[in-house]
Amino acid sequence: MSKGPVLINLEQDEQIADVAQAPPVPDLVQPQGQAMQRAARLAASGPSVLSRWFWGLALAVIGAVVSVSAWDFATSLLTRAPVLGGIISVLMGALVLVAIIIALRELAAIARLSKVDELRRAADAAIAEDDLAKAREVTNRLINFYKGREETRWGRDRTQERVGDQFEASTLLGLAEDEILAPLDAAASKEVEAAARQVATVTALVPLALADVFTALAASLRMIRRIAEVYGGRAGFLGSWRLTRAVFVHLVATGAVAVGDDLLEPILGGSVLSKLSRRFGEGLVNGALSARVGVAAMEVCRPLPFSARHRPSTSGIVKRALSGLFSKT
Repeated sequence: MSKGPVLINLEQDEQIADVAQAPPVPDLVQPQGQAMQRAARLAASGPSVLSRWFWGLALAVIGAVVSVSAWDFATSLLTRAPVLGGIISVLMGALVLVAIIIALRELAAIARLSKVDELRRAADAAIAEDDLAKAREVTNRLINFYKGREETRWGRDRTQERVGDQFEASTLLGLAEDEILAPLDAAASKEVEAAARQVATVTALVPLALADVFTALAASLRMIRRIAEVYGGRAGFLGSWRLTRAVFVHLVATGAVAVGDDLLEPILGGSVLSKLSRRFGEGLVNGALSARVGVAAMEVCRPLPFSARHRPSTSGIVKRALSGLFSKT
């Protein structure tokens, strides 16, 4: 083998590439919003029939044991120490009274949510059949439903004055939507934006395991409860859980718990997820999914179906909620 000098030609037509100008290496796995997807499936998954029977029988047995034990304790204490036994009996009676009041409030909350569902179904039927009489009945029920809500007083008065001037069901319900529900829609959108910001911030900044899932589920539960209260549902604990499960079941069934660059592009522009760090990308995706859950909750909790003019835009809510957290790329 020749060991002579080797000529290296540095005069090449191609220039040496600048490493600083090289494009970033894209993530092999794009952020998919795993926290919100897990929270959605967790909320949507219902217990089996066997589990319901188990927990129902367990609660019945535990309730019977506690009730009998409390009764024996109170009666035996009355025999040994009448004064102390009387005090304990009064306290137990007060506890039972408070429990009954809580149960009645839960029943009233569920009944109010049912009334909202009935209004929405009646409005759907009036629009589908183009029945002006049904539309007027729905409008009057809607006015009575929001009686006492100061933010709807002006809209209720205007709607009441103009009911007789409308000759189509869709036009009349559109008037009620414009005048009565517009301020409530704005308040519900604010709740959705706040929840989306919270979920996005915690996901992006808190690296603890399962913290993002817990935050996403807790924020969604609170958001759905607040949206129900905005529209007059006043959901209690059981009502809120039933409402939450209905929203998430709808989202999972329709495959809406998914997000892509098209939803985030109004905020950052371009190929969003490939330009962000993994953690911040997950934050954006989870925040966007929270907004999507909020829009679904608005549709479920609203006493009238959204018309095309008033249907909230998930992209617009995401842009308003997250554009202040992440600078434009």
